[in-house]
Amino acid sequence: MSQFQFVMRSGPTPGVTFPLSGDQLTIGRDSSNGVAINDAEISRKHSRLSFQGGKYVLEDLGSTNGTFVNGQRLAGPVVLKAGDVVSLGEQIVLMYDVINSDPGATVAVSRKAVQAAVPPPIQSAPPQPVYASAPAAPAKKTNMTPILIGVGVLLFLCMCGGFLWWVDATYRWCTFLPFIPGC
Repeated sequence: MSQFQFVMRSGPTPGVTFPLSGDQLTIGRDSSNGVAINDAEISRKHSRLSFQGGKYVLEDLGSTNGTFVNGQRLAGPVVLKAGDVVSLGEQIVLMYDVINSDPGATVAVSRKAVQAAVPPPIQSAPPQPVYASAPAAPAKKTNMTPILIGVGVLLFLCMCGGFLWWVDATYRWCTFLPFIPGC
């Protein structure tokens, strides 16, 4: 026997579990939904879950901000699998989980927990493909030439200003500039 649930990973109430039961459930902002999430980013009737053949099928109901499964925007119904990440808009992230329970067992174990002890990190953007043959980007080197030129120009200007100050302070204008009238 299996039980199904959503666990909110990010949104207004992280960690909250939404048990799923029934043949039809709607997800949305309105309190009449089977999964009600009070957030302005979610439509009143955002998406629908249908129980078909022992599995839940998710479809978007024309929501403004979209419904995503594992980073892909829904264009039609999608069958959910344990561990799927369902995003409603950009901020609400739910993890779909299947709990297999044995009536004779004393502990119910999540299929996801058996597959991996650590949940994957939350990704705000859709994952980018990783290519094994792509070379790593080289470390960025800073071009020091413009910096050295700038420091040199600044030092030259300071020296010129210091020289002119010294000429003025010691009244040597006529020594260095004899063509000035009055020298």
